[in-house]
Amino acid sequence: MSEFFIDLAAFVGGYLLGSIPFAFVITKAFGLGDIRSVGSGNVGATNVLRTGNRFAAALTLLGDVGKGIVAVLIARQFGDGPALIAALGAFLGHIFPIWLNFKGGKGVATYIGIVFALAWPAALMVCATWLVVAAVGRISSLAALVAAALSPIYMYYEASPAYAFGAAILAVLIFITHRENIRRLLKGEEPKIGAKKS
Repeated sequence: MSEFFIDLAAFVGGYLLGSIPFAFVITKAFGLGDIRSVGSGNVGATNVLRTGNRFAAALTLLGDVGKGIVAVLIARQFGDGPALIAALGAFLGHIFPIWLNFKGGKGVATYIGIVFALAWPAALMVCATWLVVAAVGRISSLAALVAAALSPIYMYYEASPAYAFGAAILAVLIFITHRENIRRLLKGEEPKIGAKKS
């Protein structure tokens, strides 16, 4: 199989895995309604938490992290290049899922899964950063943005410059998906973790 087809398969496979809308499926299965009509409308674990069902939120988080891990681990058998391409595919799949008219989540949990698959020590540092910022500020988006911003540095020291570059690209995309959160943060209007929104 040529390198082009390996890379193409890595991207398509990663995208299809990333497109699995765990937040949508799990909230429907738990009888919590359509997650797109809850809180921020975001298809992610933080918004599922706004339903008040922590177990559903935890399952969503595991699913979103897991699909990033699986996509990268499968592609990594063919080299670092396909692994990074699958990572991008999975990330874009989560943000633009084919099953939900290309309107998905913001990519943080899937990104963490990607980092775990590429370099787990760096992922632990990303998670630790998120937890510290979240514990202090009680704002999920702020914690995600700080963790994402620092992740290329962690990847550089724990993995390789190529992985750090890939992490930097995804970190920029995370900032783009969080542009509305950034506006609310600047205005002091971003909701706290666990807060319910009608």
